[in-house]
Amino acid sequence: MEGVAGALGPLFLLILLGTLLSWRRQPGGDFWPQMERLIYFLLFPAMLVSTLATADVGQVPVVRMALVLLGSMLAFAGLLWTIRRQLKLEAAAFTSVFQGALRFNTYVGVAGAAALHGAPGVTVAAVAVALMVPVVNVLCVISFIAAGTLGPSSLGKSLAALIRNPLILACLAGIALNLSGIGLPGWSGSAVELLGRAALPLGLVAVGVALRPQALIRLDRGVWTSNLVKLVMMPALVLVLALILGLDPVTRDVALLFAALPTATSAYILARQLGGDAELMAALITGQTLLAMATLPLWLRLAG
Repeated sequence: MEGVAGALGPLFLLILLGTLLSWRRQPGGDFWPQMERLIYFLLFPAMLVSTLATADVGQVPVVRMALVLLGSMLAFAGLLWTIRRQLKLEAAAFTSVFQGALRFNTYVGVAGAAALHGAPGVTVAAVAVALMVPVVNVLCVISFIAAGTLGPSSLGKSLAALIRNPLILACLAGIALNLSGIGLPGWSGSAVELLGRAALPLGLVAVGVALRPQALIRLDRGVWTSNLVKLVMMPALVLVLALILGLDPVTRDVALLFAALPTATSAYILARQLGGDAELMAALITGQTLLAMATLPLWLRLAG
């Protein structure tokens, strides 16, 4: 337990630092919104390209990992739609519960994989991102369409944003460079790697800045459902499947880590843009991030 806590502890301290900076309103103005854009559109894609372009992906059991992660995600997506009537939630609230149960904080996931297993962990995490990001984005957009919260104009914009998603494009670019044998030649490799190194610490601080502690007062059926799926049921199913399919320890730990991650802070923006319940989304993001500080080490300890 001390090893897991020692690896993840510094990550949570950076998140708490971000919360403190937000509370103190430092730096002021639009610094953090602009920083988030820089991380999302440049630094994090650079890290993914650098990792995937040069990694020995052949050492990662991609098919079995996909069965574990995507199988679990699709199973709970289907479950949530099956019990939608029993939840008695309005359409906007349901889409936020759906996002809260399925989306994951990529920054925390990759940083956690690096802290636990170093370079091999980052490679497996990059593969997990390449597998999960396109699928979860498609599922969430479909949920808004099916729930009826999207207007005709918003549908086209959301699909266009999905196609232009910088994380998806970065994964495709990195895989293409890897498979072609080009990699990142000359100085480009070191330059892209240096850019990518800035992504994780800044991304973790940005996670803390985005938290809204005042949103924690909301504790309704939607909050409990989403938190139960995301922090308990999803990692439990992933752990069982990982053991059944015989994943190696590094891949198993990273798969479990990504399954137990709190939901993504970007889900709040999506909820606002596509007709979701933004206040419920804020409560889910904040509550899950704080709860994950306790549940993540417990799940990883159980796996180990």
